[in-house]
Amino acid sequence: MLDIRNINVYYGAIHALEDVTVKVEPGEIVAIIGSNGAGKSTLLRTISGLLRPRTGTMSFKGQDLTSMAPHDIVRAGISHSPEGRRIFTNMSVQENLQLGAFIRKDAGVADDMENVLKRFPRLRERFKQNSGTMSGGEQQMLAIGRALMARPEILLLDEPSLGLAPNLVTEIFNIVLDLNKEGTTILLVEQNANRALEIAHRAYVLETGKIVLSDTGKSLLANPKVKEAYLGG
Repeated sequence: MLDIRNINVYYGAIHALEDVTVKVEPGEIVAIIGSNGAGKSTLLRTISGLLRPRTGTMSFKGQDLTSMAPHDIVRAGISHSPEGRRIFTNMSVQENLQLGAFIRKDAGVADDMENVLKRFPRLRERFKQNSGTMSGGEQQMLAIGRALMARPEILLLDEPSLGLAPNLVTEIFNIVLDLNKEGTTILLVEQNANRALEIAHRAYVLETGKIVLSDTGKSLLANPKVKEAYLGG
């Protein structure tokens, strides 16, 4: 479904991603774990078209993404909920959700907004509220809901649990599982490696811009090197 092959991405002279290859099959949750600065967010930003690989290829269902504009990548079926939420804080919940559907001209937008509000009841309660006044957990729900409004086939989630209380972390991961069960393929970047590997079908370990390990989520949970480096054991 998503095929990233040997991409090299730079920030100026800094080699941020080096020969990175990642594949995501339909219906999977694939996790990317690694320490701060490993290049996880850079990878998602590159898939979204916000950064360009200097070399390598990216394709989605056989369609070349390598030089495609970000809005066309969304239109192709890939939606990104970025690190730090990046909601429009001076706009209401309703307006943020409407912006998530900016590429769509179909008649299903209202139904999809209703589905988002059913999934996130707190967003319904805050529907007309300025989103910048909401809690961090509510803002994270809005960021995911906004990404869902594009009706993606694959959802890129960047650090969805960052900065949240433990009970909200559990809620967010349950939502990720529900979305996947309902048919959305998910590429998940997450610093909470334990939780990410518990729900991932497969996972990659990214270190200083390079993929150093890949396996099933369960196998990486049991891997002694992964335990020592990322799982507090």
